[in-house]
Amino acid sequence: MKNILIIEDDSSIAELQRDYLEAEGYLVDIESEGDKGLKLAMERTYDLFILDLMLPNINGFDICRHIRKEKDVPIIFVSAKKEDIDKIRGFGLGADDYLVKPFSPSELVARVKGHISRYERLIGKNGAKNKEIIVGNIQMDVEDRKVFVNGKEVMLTSKEFDLLLFLVNNPNHVFRKEELFERIWGYESVGDVATVTVHIRKLREKVESNSSSPQHIETIWGAGYRFKL
Repeated sequence: MKNILIIEDDSSIAELQRDYLEAEGYLVDIESEGDKGLKLAMERTYDLFILDLMLPNINGFDICRHIRKEKDVPIIFVSAKKEDIDKIRGFGLGADDYLVKPFSPSELVARVKGHISRYERLIGKNGAKNKEIIVGNIQMDVEDRKVFVNGKEVMLTSKEFDLLLFLVNNPNHVFRKEELFERIWGYESVGDVATVTVHIRKLREKVESNSSSPQHIETIWGAGYRFKL
């Protein structure tokens, strides 16, 4: 049975989310304060986190940043803040999804199912298929979800790893941003494809010797991105 932590200071919203998720068989914990929620997130094992942005003591962005230092399970932001800059910041910190309030609880359940399923598929099937991938100075340990550049480990977020793994497994093929968004995030959401650009930039900064003149992760202007062997 999968465990989910909701960190949300609006009790009515949190309880509604919990009711819908528990009806689908999930075990759900709720915490209304940011610092206590972060403590739970770091001490216990969860399969997915649902974070509000505006929380007492510590905000959702900071919680996400701390979680990503230790865990790579899916993180979904829920917030009344709908500005693109907030979405881009959330994705840049390693979030997997961003839902704007108000939203349908059924949509949240669908997103939760999708992210958990996709995460398990990525760490399961890819690990069994090829446990180690080496491309130039980049080495990927698929089973442990670790990446090394010139023998030194670099820390990637969950979606950065998934994106790099997908590109490495499909070399020399040009993918549009929309295609990458659908393949990695698993659903279509108008406007959120900007997160692909953010993740590509961060990947280059972490795995390329010179991010402004990348050897592997290329931009094909007007077409998309490709991983060059």
